[in-house]
Amino acid sequence: MTFSLLVRDPETGTIGGAAATGSYCVGGWVLRGRFDSGLSASQGAAPSTFWGDEALDRMLAGAGAPETLEAVISADGNREWRQLTVLDLQGNTAAHSGDRNGSWHGHITRPGLVAAGNILAGPHVLERLEEAYRSTFSGMAEQLIAALHAAHEAGGDRRGLKSAALLVLAPDRPPMSLRIDMSPAPLDDLARLAAACQDRGVPGNYAHWTDAVPVPTDPFRADPDILSLE
Repeated sequence: MTFSLLVRDPETGTIGGAAATGSYCVGGWVLRGRFDSGLSASQGAAPSTFWGDEALDRMLAGAGAPETLEAVISADGNREWRQLTVLDLQGNTAAHSGDRNGSWHGHITRPGLVAAGNILAGPHVLERLEEAYRSTFSGMAEQLIAALHAAHEAGGDRRGLKSAALLVLAPDRPPMSLRIDMSPAPLDDLARLAAACQDRGVPGNYAHWTDAVPVPTDPFRADPDILSLE
């Protein structure tokens, strides 16, 4: 019922994820991420939010993606109902797709990129997801949204889409965590929301305000020149 993508930009260290599904609230269910840990996407017929959070905790403690995945799924006797993808801060990836998820289900793992899906039109959906991400030359948010669009146009979730989400974590930017929890066109809504959040056309707007708040490289930032415009 879901397709997702986790990526790392080797040049900047930025990590990001995106997901879409034919059900509601995909961001709350699937995507997890912390800049000090990495990213995870937990989905499937009976998705475990515990899996996603545990994966981040293990990576924070120093485990890599493959070790993290094995530890998380091995303790769960119902793992065949679930999927999990993991990306660590070095760009290592790992994935599990349980056999009891709806067809078509599966995943792809590459250095710096991991994708998974279930109840998809076929394996070509994930191929288009990867291809579109790699062939879109813009910011990570735009690349991830383009990938979701391409996967949807390739057949995507066989039921259609009702929700979509985006998470981008950069060293010098505050988290971009966007969710469209219920919509007849969630990808279009997500694209509009991402564009609005990054629009620097008006001094003092949301995008400028994000230049003043704490980020990983400056966790105590509060720029008075920007904040005084509010």
